[in-house]
Amino acid sequence: MHTVEEAREFMESVGMCLLYPTKPPVLAPTFLGALVGTDEGLPVAKQAFADARAHEAIELMVRLLREKSAFEGSVFGEAGFLVSEAVFPYLFGAFGDKNPRQTPKPGAHSEYSPLARDAFEAIRTHGATSKPRLRELLGGEPSAPALDRALNELWSRLRITRVDYTADEGAKWDALYRWAPDRVRAGIHISLPEALSALVSKYLEAVVAAEQLEIEEFFGHMVPKSRVKESINALLAARELSFVNVGKKSMVQVAQKREAFVAKPRWKARG
Repeated sequence: MHTVEEAREFMESVGMCLLYPTKPPVLAPTFLGALVGTDEGLPVAKQAFADARAHEAIELMVRLLREKSAFEGSVFGEAGFLVSEAVFPYLFGAFGDKNPRQTPKPGAHSEYSPLARDAFEAIRTHGATSKPRLRELLGGEPSAPALDRALNELWSRLRITRVDYTADEGAKWDALYRWAPDRVRAGIHISLPEALSALVSKYLEAVVAAEQLEIEEFFGHMVPKSRVKESINALLAARELSFVNVGKKSMVQVAQKREAFVAKPRWKARG
């Protein structure tokens, strides 16, 4: 995978992937692995700055983000998380904020800090904004670590997303409802059970088969594992998923679609 066309095809195929591998490893394809062509000897996020292959992967990823062929989430931290355009509404339905236009309300039980609320209002008002520009808009008071925490609060609930990157200013952030209004609108109307069913099915298409605990571990970064277990059981009951024995392991896979058998007539038409 070395062209944006190949990268786009890869994302459409797998639906979701990590940018870098993790330690301990998570069962999922990686964007860097697709570029290199192997999952061996790949750097984790903390080692990526010294690896030329990682820089090439970042350049391809940024091009996909710019054209909205892929969207980025923060659920796996520094390892990065990418989803395809088609899968993104289900990701938003799973854990996105259902009132994406509204500035988060203050209060003791608010999920957002005062700085996160101020940052969102500045981005919503001024459009795509780099971190240095955002500090200016906020009066230059927040420290870099404090601003990073505030941006991650908003990013983790899909309030904002990184839409571009330049060497001079770094990443640019925009309100997600403005950057991708159609996908966000679609995600708002997708319930959590429906979203999880679609995400789990697509994930299993990409990894072929996985132990149930591996599926719960992967999606447990996004929603409570109990909800993931409910989704898997519902898909098994509906025969959308099935178990397969691999060695001594019982693994889950997408159920094979069986074609209806139609008996062929045994007589011959007379001439």
